[in-house]
Amino acid sequence: MTDLIEVKTADLAGEPLNWSVAIAMGLSPSVVPAQYGVPARVFIQQEGMFPVRYKPSADWLVGGPLIEKHNISLHCPQSTDDVWAAWVITDKGEFVQAGEFALCAACRAIVAAKLGETVQVPSELQP
Repeated sequence: MTDLIEVKTADLAGEPLNWSVAIAMGLSPSVVPAQYGVPARVFIQQEGMFPVRYKPSADWLVGGPLIEKHNISLHCPQSTDDVWAAWVITDKGEFVQAGEFALCAACRAIVAAKLGETVQVPSELQP
């Protein structure tokens, strides 16, 4: 059993964020442990296929459709020191999250809406 640690949704990035999105989407993610200098990574099992890398926070082919599916509104940075913001409205309320990149902000908004302001992630995914 993997040890889980609590992380604020607003602080999620990289593989912990990818893990949290997979959980929020009802997928069953797995962690491939760090080896040969490559850090731990998140994978999902697709029906009838080998496990595939899951990185919606960095891959527009995965994260882009999530923005559309969840009707996420994105607000671009207005200055060089500003960040992206993402809004999602559900029957539970309105959820706003920020991020250095659009996909990061959108993924955090999905996680906040589905799982809350804090989440449990495998400790091996933390840098």
